[in-house]
Amino acid sequence: MLDLNQIKKDLITITEDVIEKANVQPGDIFVVGCSSSEVVGGVIGKNSSEEVGKVIAETLIDYLSERHIHLAVQGCEHINRALTVEREVAKQFGFDLVSVVPKRHAGGSTATAAYLGMKDPVEVEHIIADAGIDIGDTSIGMHIRHVQVPIRPSLNTLGSAHVTALGNRPKLIGGERAEYC
Repeated sequence: MLDLNQIKKDLITITEDVIEKANVQPGDIFVVGCSSSEVVGGVIGKNSSEEVGKVIAETLIDYLSERHIHLAVQGCEHINRALTVEREVAKQFGFDLVSVVPKRHAGGSTATAAYLGMKDPVEVEHIIADAGIDIGDTSIGMHIRHVQVPIRPSLNTLGSAHVTALGNRPKLIGGERAEYC
C-alpha cells in the first residue's frame, strides 16, 4: 500500500532540492510532469491514480505558492502535453490558451487535480519554464528554457516512479575571447 504522507514528504524534499540547485526565484515558472501510474508502480498511462494525482498537485500548489513560484502541470500526450496554469500566469507571460480540460485518461490525474485545485485554471499549449521535475519519465524538456541543465535530486524516486529534474543556464556566446559570469 502506498503511503500518501510519505509521497508528500518526499515530493517536498525533491522540490526543495531542485529549487535550490536550479536557483529558482520568486516569479519563476516551475513545471511538473507526473505519471501517477508510475508512482503507484504501474505502467505510464495505464494505472492512473486520482488519489496520488491529488496529493501531488495539492502539495505543489501549496508549497510553490507560498514561495511565489508559478506552477505549471504538464498533461499527457493525449492533450498534446498542454499545461495547467493559473489564468494570471498565462496573461502575465503571454501564453496561448487552448481549449481542453484535462481528465484522468486524457491529461492525467495530476493535471486534472491541478485544474480542480487552482483558483482560475487555464490550459496553455507551450511555456518556457525556469526549472521542473519529471516524475515517471514524462518528458518535460520541451517546456524548459534553453540551455537546459540536468539536476540530480537527492531523491531519485517518488513512490515507484523515477524522478529527474531540469534547470537552465544562460547561453554561453562569444567564443574563446569571451568572459562569462
